[in-house]
Amino acid sequence: MAAFQPLVFSGVQPTGNLHLGNYLGAIRRWVALQDEYPCLFCVVDLHAITVFQEPEELERSIREVAAAFIASGIDPKKHILFNQSRVPEHAELAWIFNCVARLGWMERMTQFKEKAGKDRERASLGLFAYPSLMAADILAYRATLVPVGEDQKQHLELTRDIAAKFNHDYSDRIAGKGLGHPIAMGDETVQGYFPMTDPLIEGPATRVMSFKDGSKKMSKSDPSDLSRINLTDDAETIARKIRKAKTDPDALPSETAGLAGRPEADNLVGIFAALDNRSKADILGEYGGRPFSEFKPALADLAVAKLAPIATEMRRILDDPAEIDRTLRDGAERARAIASRTLGDVKSIVGLLNG
Repeated sequence: MAAFQPLVFSGVQPTGNLHLGNYLGAIRRWVALQDEYPCLFCVVDLHAITVFQEPEELERSIREVAAAFIASGIDPKKHILFNQSRVPEHAELAWIFNCVARLGWMERMTQFKEKAGKDRERASLGLFAYPSLMAADILAYRATLVPVGEDQKQHLELTRDIAAKFNHDYSDRIAGKGLGHPIAMGDETVQGYFPMTDPLIEGPATRVMSFKDGSKKMSKSDPSDLSRINLTDDAETIARKIRKAKTDPDALPSETAGLAGRPEADNLVGIFAALDNRSKADILGEYGGRPFSEFKPALADLAVAKLAPIATEMRRILDDPAEIDRTLRDGAERARAIASRTLGDVKSIVGLLNG
């Protein structure tokens, strides 16, 4: 059997408006990856319902995320774009992984602790088992690469732990059925069915911060709409939010070291650098020593040029929800063709009667 072929998988939850942070930290990078690898892009709607979602709002958000992907440059014909719940193999494989993963692994997940807060007893079981479903999302396609933010890196490490334990526990069975490849695991090499998926974390502004507080990540859950640029914002709104973004009274520094202790300045320079495909040093070389009253208009013009066309195209796509549904349905059929083979192999490996 041939070695694992490079394949990218990534997804976004349909929980509220996508914003500039999602675009710079994820979607724009995905567009570039299309030229390098075969890709699957997923609207992870099953993950969304780990906390309650208003059904009508969830339906709208699923279509809006798909529209944002396409408007940003994701090609659903050359690659695969689908919503997670249309591919039931994700949930079935997640149950098998629930039986592979250890309780202690899940209890160490910092994101569960943050989302559950102090009242853990009222958190859903789905929120607790979220990382197991994420592992199934990735490994249903035996994806080798996953573009992730720092907040998801721990979950990808757990995906690797689940893959490693599965490979180790069933190595002889995998070898006997001729379904795997040799994988180095510590001091030994086992016949593994699942790859050890690697993260892709890169870019000058993979972590975009709030316009109201540079110490907090830009978030769609922030009650202030002025804290973020939504991908649906028009040109006037984009420019207004940048004009109102919090800054400090000092001029921009001439070197990146001067951004230390200035989170709002660092954030805006990083956004400019990312939108213009330049380094922070380049931006400060041009604007260092100048006040924000000169820098912000230039940033606003750049942001409008890059983002307003996406908003316009999103509105056009969203005017035809039936076409979005057809695109997602077609993507799901193509995704299932891959995931069903994986699930069939996994059932055979673990000893479940199948077919």
